[in-house]
Amino acid sequence: MSKGEIGVYRRHRPESTALYEVVRDNLETLFGAIDDGALAVRIPKHARAELLAYLECGLLCRGFARLKCRECSETRLVAFSCKGRGFCPSCMGRRMCATAANLIERVLPPSTPLRQWVLTFPFPWRPRLAQDGELLGRLTQIFVETVQAFYVRRAAHEGAIGAKTGAVTAVQRASSDMRLNPHLHTIALDGAWSEQGNELVFSGLGHLKTSEVGVVLEHAVRRIERHLDRRGLLGTREDDLDLSGEGDPECNLASSACSGQSPPAGPQWSSGLRPLRLRALAYDKPLCASLDGFTLHAATRAGGLDAEGREALLRYVLRPPIAQERVEQRPDGLVRITLKKAYADGTVAVDMDPLSLLCRLATSVPLPRFHTIHYAGVLAAASPWRSRLKPSLPPTAEDVEPEKRVRKSGYRPWAELLQRTFLLDVLSCPSCQGRMRLIAVVKNPAGIARYLAAAGELTEVPGRSPPRAPPYWKSQVLRRQALGDLGQGRGHHDTDHEAA
Repeated sequence: MSKGEIGVYRRHRPESTALYEVVRDNLETLFGAIDDGALAVRIPKHARAELLAYLECGLLCRGFARLKCRECSETRLVAFSCKGRGFCPSCMGRRMCATAANLIERVLPPSTPLRQWVLTFPFPWRPRLAQDGELLGRLTQIFVETVQAFYVRRAAHEGAIGAKTGAVTAVQRASSDMRLNPHLHTIALDGAWSEQGNELVFSGLGHLKTSEVGVVLEHAVRRIERHLDRRGLLGTREDDLDLSGEGDPECNLASSACSGQSPPAGPQWSSGLRPLRLRALAYDKPLCASLDGFTLHAATRAGGLDAEGREALLRYVLRPPIAQERVEQRPDGLVRITLKKAYADGTVAVDMDPLSLLCRLATSVPLPRFHTIHYAGVLAAASPWRSRLKPSLPPTAEDVEPEKRVRKSGYRPWAELLQRTFLLDVLSCPSCQGRMRLIAVVKNPAGIARYLAAAGELTEVPGRSPPRAPPYWKSQVLRRQALGDLGQGRGHHDTDHEAA
């Protein structure tokens, strides 16, 4: 399909994907292993509910909307989503597109350059941060304030006294191999705004030095340490948090998902994974710095006139943690996740037991009532400058079709998101290219079953596979460990595959 050409929509069938099959075939086994005490972990209630809801996402048998062509009476069915917040590729993809579009058209000042600042936390801290939403939110605030203070100082150095800047931060919870890794993606206005008379004037950052990235990281780390020290959360070593919940089943699950090397969320078979070594401030790459287990990356920037680049950057920081096409079931029973970008040691994929993947999926679900998107500075809702900087909505003519009219709210219809993101017009009739309209929303189970039976579609959710008997695992290494007959000195490479 050439650039700009609108494609033909085909209904997505999640039940045929590898990720769906992994969850469907192993979820009851995971629950059974936990109930039997074989795994000393507990799946949080909100994560368990999301795993179960994922198995019903996108299935017509759980309800659908019916569209009908105005010209030829062609019909189309659109299934309901699970509205997941953790790992569902479809629902997270919709949220990604809707949030990015809302930021571009209703929040971010037009023609303003954007820079991404990515902060990762030390490994020993990650289980606690994943379970303590209040603490993670406070550390997020400290980091964003530090970044904004840097921009304000640079603007003051250039003569812009009283300047302000803004940022949007997305809190991600997983690495590319789905290990638990709470980290921050902050999209900052790459400069600062100052008031001159009755107008707001933007002063760009200009050239950013790698040493300045190190200064920002050092200031943020010291502020974080002081905050934790005041709360009594720092242990006897400065690089360790007091994990007061260690030993709790949910904490055991989080710790396993962070390391990826011990059951139930591990191990994973790859190469080059080494324990973290804390060190002083260092610069590994241009515009990248590391200090005491923290890392800060600020090399990604989108110019003010690069409209596509700005939206692509926003989609990147809001992306789902896992993609359907990167999950593969191996003949030996393991699950392979192909990495989008190879690790520094050359690893391009990791293999793991299906139960390990399910545990990682569970830990990727945010805590209830925890906001994963944070607005700060001039972009915050309470800022008096936000209304002066945000883009103005274009006027809408009265003769424009309803689905193409500009809405005052931030809600984005599903059809608009598909066309904006994938160049697919779901409201275009496949037979006559006429326009389709919504005529019914079917939720009654009897009506759903009757309609789908006539259409030749599934009328029931595919049944979950029954739990496997002990030792539950499909990995030969973990089965031997569980049975207690793993020979001393034998490594995992003797039976299971390495990552590609």
